[in-house]
Amino acid sequence: MAVAMRTKLIVLIIVLVLGAISAVGWMGYQLFSTGFSAKPEPHALEILVARQIRHLAIPLEQRNAPNPIPLNPDVMKESLAHFADHCATCHANDGSGQTPIGKNVYPKAPDLRLADTQSMSDGEIFWVIHNGIRFTAMPAWGEGDPAEDKDSWKLVHFIRHLPKLTPEELNQMKALNRKTKKDLEEEAAHGQFLQGNDAAAARTDSGHHH
Repeated sequence: MAVAMRTKLIVLIIVLVLGAISAVGWMGYQLFSTGFSAKPEPHALEILVARQIRHLAIPLEQRNAPNPIPLNPDVMKESLAHFADHCATCHANDGSGQTPIGKNVYPKAPDLRLADTQSMSDGEIFWVIHNGIRFTAMPAWGEGDPAEDKDSWKLVHFIRHLPKLTPEELNQMKALNRKTKKDLEEEAAHGQFLQGNDAAAARTDSGHHH
């Protein structure tokens, strides 16, 4: 019996190793056939392997960790503002990933409203926010001891809420989005126009056309 079990285990290990080698070889072929361009969509096999590696890389204790931050209106309001200011540049206010950056990185920013993200545990989502993901555009936002990172846990609540965002919440987020220098100049010109300073507003607007 012990010999038979050992034989099955050896066969399973061989199959897994061969499968891993094949997957790596296939992805290597894809890489060299398309170069280092960020334009192609990742193949389904690449996505599957990457997600499995990500899942296994997260310690079991962290995967099973419950969210220690109780959900209440203040937490939701704070996390909405945090997402709008820090995350929406890539992920969009609605979590769709449909932004100039989100659509053009490799891999593309995921739609956080879909099951691929929503089926992750709270602990997994926290781990990704706090630690980031190598070889992607997802940075590590957490600093210091993860046990002290309350902001990332609050964001987990907001990510869970994304499929239920209301039009009113989206409007709130637009006002909270991080603004570029051009955005600020256009707002200033608009303010001057409303105050009757048409000439100053026209000069600012003219400067954007040169």
